Amino acid sequence: MTTQRINVIQPAEMSPADVELWSELRATTAPVANPFMSPEFCQTVGRVRPGARVAVVRQDGEPAGFFPFERGRWGRGRAIGLGVSDCQGAVLHPDLHVDPHELLRASSLTVWEFNHLESGQDLFFPFATGRFASPVIDLTGGYTPYENLLRTRSRKFLKSTLAQDRRLGRQVGPLKFVFDERNPAALRTLMAWKSAQYRRTGRRDRFAQPWISNLVRILAETNAPACSGVLSVLYAGDRPVAAHFGLRSRTVLSCWFPAYDRNFATFSPGLVLYLRMTRAAADAGIEMLDLGRGDAAYKDSLKTRELTVHEGALLRPGPGAVLHWLSREPSRAVRRFVRERPQFKAAAVRTLETIGKMRDTRT
Repeated sequence: MTTQRINVIQPAEMSPADVELWSELRATTAPVANPFMSPEFCQTVGRVRPGARVAVVRQDGEPAGFFPFERGRWGRGRAIGLGVSDCQGAVLHPDLHVDPHELLRASSLTVWEFNHLESGQDLFFPFATGRFASPVIDLTGGYTPYENLLRTRSRKFLKSTLAQDRRLGRQVGPLKFVFDERNPAALRTLMAWKSAQYRRTGRRDRFAQPWISNLVRILAETNAPACSGVLSVLYAGDRPVAAHFGLRSRTVLSCWFPAYDRNFATFSPGLVLYLRMTRAAADAGIEMLDLGRGDAAYKDSLKTRELTVHEGALLRPGPGAVLHWLSREPSRAVRRFVRERPQFKAAAVRTLETIGKMRDTRT
C-alpha cells in the first residue's frame, strides 16, 4: 500500500538531491523550461521573503513532488514570488496523485492564490477563474526564419524598427549591444527608468518594494543552468539608451523588466533593443522568448504564437479564505467588467496616467 506524507520546509533547507529531482521533474514534465519554475528561483525568493516555503510530497518515503508557496497571516497563501513571477504551479511526478485541499491543509493554508498558472497544472486548473494570453517568440529554427516571418506578418513594424536602428546610430552615436551585461551600474539605470515608468503610468512602483529590488539584484548575479539573470543593454555612443532584465533557462528567456531613456523616445530604442536581443538570444541557443501576460502593441508585432496562463485561487474553509474573497473578488469583478467591454479600456488607461502625473507632482 502506497503511503504519502507532506513535509513543509524553507527553500534554503532543500537538499542538493531535492534540487536535482525538482530539475529532473521539470525537464520531463514541463511544456517549456520556464526559469520562474526552477528551484533556484524559489530559493532566491526564499532569501527575500520570510514566508516562502516548499511543501515536499513524499511517496513511500521518497520525494515525488514540490509545491512552492508563500504563507502570510491567517493562512493566506500565494504563489512563490507572486507580483513578479510569470509562471506558477507545482512540480510533481506524473504518477503522483495529490488531493489539492490536503496539500493546503498540510501547508497550513486556507487559500493559495495564483495569477500566472501555467498550462498543464491539472491539480489547480479547476480553481482558475480567468485565462490570459502570454505571447511568445518561437526561435526553434533560429533568427533568420523568425525575421522572414516578421517580413510577412509585421512588415511595417520590422521596416520601421530597422530604420530607427540606423537613425539612432547616425544621430546619437555608434550602437553597441551587450546581451549579457555584468555592469551593476547598468542594472541601477534600468531600475531607475522602470520606476519612473511605473509612476508615470499610474502603476505601483515595484522597485519601491525592497524585496523586489533585492530579488532582482540577487538574480542578476545568479548563473545556474535552469535560472540565470540576463541584463541586455543597448548603447548609443557609449550611453545606455535601452535595457532589459530577464531570466533564462537553457532554452527559454522570460522577458521581465524592459525600459528605455525617454530622452531618446523618438528613436524607439526599446523596439531596437528587442530585435537585437531576439537575434542574440537565438545565437545563444534560446528557443523561445516569453513576452509575458499583458496587452501591448509591440508584443502583437513581435509574437509568433501564444501560451495561456490562468489566475484564480484554491480555498478551504477558514478566516484566510474569507479575507481573500473580501480583498480580491471586488477588484477582479472590476477587471473582468473592463476586459469584457473594450470601450472602457482607453478611459481606464487615461485615468491611471492622470494618477501617475499627480504622484509625480506631489513628489
